[in-house]
Amino acid sequence: MKKTILTALVAVFSMTSQAQSLEKMQWFNEPESYTIKGGTLEMDVPGQTDYWRIAHYGFTVDDGPFLYATYGGEFEAKIKVSGDYKVRFDQAGMMIRQDHENYVKFGIEFVDGKFNISTVVTHHTSDWSVIQLENPIPYLWLKAVRRLDSIEIYYSFDDKEYTMMRTLWMQDNCPLQVGPVAACPDGQGFKARFSDFKVKHLPDQRRVEWLKNNQ
Repeated sequence: MKKTILTALVAVFSMTSQAQSLEKMQWFNEPESYTIKGGTLEMDVPGQTDYWRIAHYGFTVDDGPFLYATYGGEFEAKIKVSGDYKVRFDQAGMMIRQDHENYVKFGIEFVDGKFNISTVVTHHTSDWSVIQLENPIPYLWLKAVRRLDSIEIYYSFDDKEYTMMRTLWMQDNCPLQVGPVAACPDGQGFKARFSDFKVKHLPDQRRVEWLKNNQ
């Protein structure tokens, strides 16, 4: 009987991914111009915006447009992003955020005329890592998997084969804001597009282990 309950519990928490309703999500730094239609968000990313804390540059900014929903527990999140990148540091991707001192943003960033798969991890101060691409790409799929106190982030060019680009620490048992983000630190703005945003809740590993050991 207990085994049956455990199996059912895991099945419930392992439900298939469901597309999130972008219209019901909340804005942090809402842009002046954007549309949400058919599960796609297109925005005019305002110029002179970014997310960064202290390291290297000596300043802190927290003013890029970020559309989010809040999730607790463990989850997998995916999104498809593209943009009409123009100048250095134009960027579009996904952000997972606890607060203004703890977040990760990752996606495409345009640097010195090249497309880069970029990650910024912030815990009080920010760090930055990039994977430079030889050729421009029309879009990029991003995926994040939160397990206990870690988040693994991945990228894909086809939503089939994913490559892990970073593992980072994030406080567990704490709700996180998740969703599309964009920024234009140096320029006057550009258009970014986001679609197929999905979040799948995952079974809590501690609970599953406890149930397994206490059948």
